[in-house]
Amino acid sequence: MKVYYYPKCGSCRNALKYLQARGRRLELRNLYEQPPTEEEIREWLRLSGLPVRAFFNTSGEAYREMKLKERLPEMDEDAQIRLLASNGRLVKRPVVTDGRKVTVGWKEETFGENWG
Repeated sequence: MKVYYYPKCGSCRNALKYLQARGRRLELRNLYEQPPTEEEIREWLRLSGLPVRAFFNTSGEAYREMKLKERLPEMDEDAQIRLLASNGRLVKRPVVTDGRKVTVGWKEETFGENWG
């Protein structure tokens, strides 16, 4: 199971504790050091059925600095994917995948439904 995260993020720490307590083997990837590729993001979209906007960290500093609330509606999906892949700080955390499904963000209820 891959977890795309940021070590200083409280939501990420909660998610990791949850998964580790259930004995999950985790492959961790720091989004700040290694942002997702465009191909990975496209796979997240395919597996999750979510729109690309769901993967943006709308409460993050980078999102605000780049004025993405105003800019994203004018961008097509490919441009949004390229933007996410260019800066891991823009990605909502954590992103968890087992290769069959994907969750984004931390909600214990969602984790319970998806990851046991």
